[in-house]
Amino acid sequence: MANLRITRLGHGGVLYRSPEDAWIWVDRWTGAPNYAAAYRSAEKVSVVAPTHCHFDHVGDDCVDLVELASVEGATTLGSHEMQLWLGARGIESVGMNKGGTVEAAGIRFSMVHADHTGGATLGSGGDQVTRDLGCWGWVIEFEDGTTVYHSGDTDVFGDMNLVRQRYNPDVAVLPIGGHYTMGPRDAGLALEMIGASTVIPVHYGTFPILAGTPDQLREHTGAEVVALEPGETWGE
Repeated sequence: MANLRITRLGHGGVLYRSPEDAWIWVDRWTGAPNYAAAYRSAEKVSVVAPTHCHFDHVGDDCVDLVELASVEGATTLGSHEMQLWLGARGIESVGMNKGGTVEAAGIRFSMVHADHTGGATLGSGGDQVTRDLGCWGWVIEFEDGTTVYHSGDTDVFGDMNLVRQRYNPDVAVLPIGGHYTMGPRDAGLALEMIGASTVIPVHYGTFPILAGTPDQLREHTGAEVVALEPGETWGE
């Protein structure tokens, strides 16, 4: 069995390639100025699992989400509200809510809390509307037993203790940029509660306002900080 491979796509996006070679796309935004060119085309799509529908996680008008979810044979997971929105466009998905667990491509996905907003801004000009499709994090349990907590955009919150108690993750993928999410200091506090021995920081450096850095995170945690450049992979 191969290793789990985790590739940072750019901004908050991550591609997980499981030990059995399922490809899981989380928060792919090809419009990111630091998006990895090698992953601009989705070679394989097994599961699509966004954490919310802000443009910087699914593209303008959710274009990246719709592209991936439309791939034949792909399973798309998200909130009940996201399922309804995609369904109105003829795209099938699995709607769920926090506390639920779904198996897709042989992998278990548990939806957990995230402290963030989740409005999808659609259209432009006077016709622009924002629809609340929710926000959440994922606990992903792979075929070999490796468990990843992918928090999505969030602030630190006390019930991250429950992530450790319920799932005991090996790896955490956390935002550290600040301003729209927690920064490095609070991500370190989050890791104290989560208990993961390895952390992969995301959602930093895309724009000057996202000023947190992996080196700053290292000052606030004893976990191994794996700082990936867009297109780099951990686990190969």
